[in-house]
Amino acid sequence: MPSLPTKTRDIHSHHFDSTIWDDIQFRDDDIIIGTYGKTGTTWMQQIISQLIFDGEENLPVSEMGHWVDLRIPPKEVKLPMIEAQTHRRFLKTHLPVDALVFSDKAKYVYVARDGRDIAWSLHNHHLNANDAWYDALNNTPGRVGPPIELPVGTTQEYFENWLDNDGAPFWPFWENVRSWWAIRDLPNVMLVHFADLKSDMEGQIRRIAEFIDVPAEQAIMDRVLKHCSFDYMKENAAQTVPLGGAFWEGGAKTFIHKGKNGRWNDELPQALSERYEKTAIAELGEACADWLKSGAS
Repeated sequence: MPSLPTKTRDIHSHHFDSTIWDDIQFRDDDIIIGTYGKTGTTWMQQIISQLIFDGEENLPVSEMGHWVDLRIPPKEVKLPMIEAQTHRRFLKTHLPVDALVFSDKAKYVYVARDGRDIAWSLHNHHLNANDAWYDALNNTPGRVGPPIELPVGTTQEYFENWLDNDGAPFWPFWENVRSWWAIRDLPNVMLVHFADLKSDMEGQIRRIAEFIDVPAEQAIMDRVLKHCSFDYMKENAAQTVPLGGAFWEGGAKTFIHKGKNGRWNDELPQALSERYEKTAIAELGEACADWLKSGAS
């Protein structure tokens, strides 16, 4: 079993200020949702909130589940908001483990997805971002490094740039997956795959409920499953999407886009797909690359 991870570096960018984690006062029942991004993060926030609140409807999930390492709002605003929460907290991170303050008090749920699916979803996310999104990320004081710019080219070209430049223009992909895979055997860490959630949502939610010590009686589970369905979340997107979707053209329903895997199959040349798979093995090893591709199933 690996030892408890320790933070060894900080990451700053147009999105990140990892130092915000330095001042989090952990509670014994905290839940941390870790992802690279566009892997089902919002879906997992909905699942966790539904389990905590017994399938309650109309929860303002986007206001409840803070993205700690996002540099907006700044830490002097964000930290008091997090500390003031009285419900069981579920916090979000897109950091690799070595840039994260790790606590043995918290439960960590990491969600992964095939990188090709991520890039297709990320392109939609980036392409539909509005001027307010760019203004907030690029012009809020404290940005480190270059600004994030408008995407150019096709989805395939976007993917190729993302692959060749390891996550550009967002953040490195392989180190994120690799760092969480390395601690998968810790008792307070659970790995979940988007494909497994798609193929067996109830089974995966029951697994998550057991991990975070929440009873999953059938009457409650029925409500949870309804409120975590794609159709329900799309229809009620403003409650789960950051700022109610104010940063995207078309609003919250644009943010919750397709919720499907394999959209790249008809567009991605075989040679480029194979290059991705070879890179995955080189970066992650065969076992992790295989899991990343298709999940436990």
